[in-house]
Amino acid sequence: MFAMDIHSPVHALDFQLFREKQIRVYMKRDDMIHPFISGNKWRKLKYTLQAARAQNRTHLVTFGGAWSNHLLATACAGARFGFKTTAFVRGEAVSNFQLSLCRLFGMELRFVDRSAYRDKYALFDQYYGENEQAYCIDEGGYSVEGARGCAELFDELDQQYDHICCACGTGTTLAGLYLGKTARGIPGQLHGIPVLAGGGFIRKSVEDLLQQPLGDDIVLHTDYHFGGYAKTSPQLNAFIHQFCRRTGILIEPVYTGKLCYGVFDLARQGYFQPGTSILLIHTGGLTGMAGLHDRLEHRHTE
Repeated sequence: MFAMDIHSPVHALDFQLFREKQIRVYMKRDDMIHPFISGNKWRKLKYTLQAARAQNRTHLVTFGGAWSNHLLATACAGARFGFKTTAFVRGEAVSNFQLSLCRLFGMELRFVDRSAYRDKYALFDQYYGENEQAYCIDEGGYSVEGARGCAELFDELDQQYDHICCACGTGTTLAGLYLGKTARGIPGQLHGIPVLAGGGFIRKSVEDLLQQPLGDDIVLHTDYHFGGYAKTSPQLNAFIHQFCRRTGILIEPVYTGKLCYGVFDLARQGYFQPGTSILLIHTGGLTGMAGLHDRLEHRHTE
C-alpha cells in the first residue's frame, strides 16, 4: 500500500571503554532512514497510515510540542502519501525551524493552551469528531500500529545481540521491540532509557499497548533523564560533543544522546558481562536539535 520498506545499517562503535570491558557495541542507524520521517517515526507511522487509508480517512490529526519530531514526520509523510495534516501544538503560538518545516509540508497548526492540551481526545472530538475524513494519531505516534511497525526492526538484523537498548518517550518503540523479539523467538535482554523524569511509567505504557504484564523481559534505567524531557546538562553536552567527534554519528540530547550516555555509564560500572554484544537503536529526530542550539554551542574540552 505504501512504499515504506526500509533497511537501515548497523555500525560498530569503537571506544577504548568497550575494549577494556571486553564488550561489543553496535548502533542501528535508523536516523538514516529519511531526513524528516526518520528513525522510529517512520516505523511508527507505517501501519498507522495504512489503518487510516483502510478506513478511507484522508486527514491526519495529531499532537505535539513546538519542537516535536513526530509532528514533522507526520507532516512530511502526509505530503508524501497524499494526506491532509493538522497538529494541535501545545502552548502559545510560536515560530521556529521545526514548525516552519511542518508548514512547508502543508500541515495546519492549531496552538492550544496546556490545560486544554491535557485532554487530547476531547480536542479532537471538539474540532473533528463529526469529520468522517479525520483520523486521530496520538502524541508521539503512541499506538499498537506504531509498535507493530517498530517490531519489524528485527527483520533487518543479521546477527543476535545479548542486549538491545533504546531511548523511551511514550514507550511505543520499546513495546515494538518486545513484540518483535518475542514473536520471532529472539533471545536477549531489552533495555529502555526513559528521557522523562519519573520514567517508571514507561512500563505501564508498554503493558497498556501490549495488554500483558512484562515481568523481567524489559529493564528500565531511569537515572539518565538529566532533569526531564528536553533537559540537558554540561555533562551530557560534553559527552555528545565527544561522541560526535569520535564517530561521525550525530546524536542529540533529547533521545539518543541520553541513550548513549546511559549505556556508556552502565559499561563503566561493569553492568554488561565481558563477551556480550549490545545494540543501541538510534531513533533519529535530529532536526529537533535546533531547539537546543544555544546549549550545544557551548564548547567543551576533552
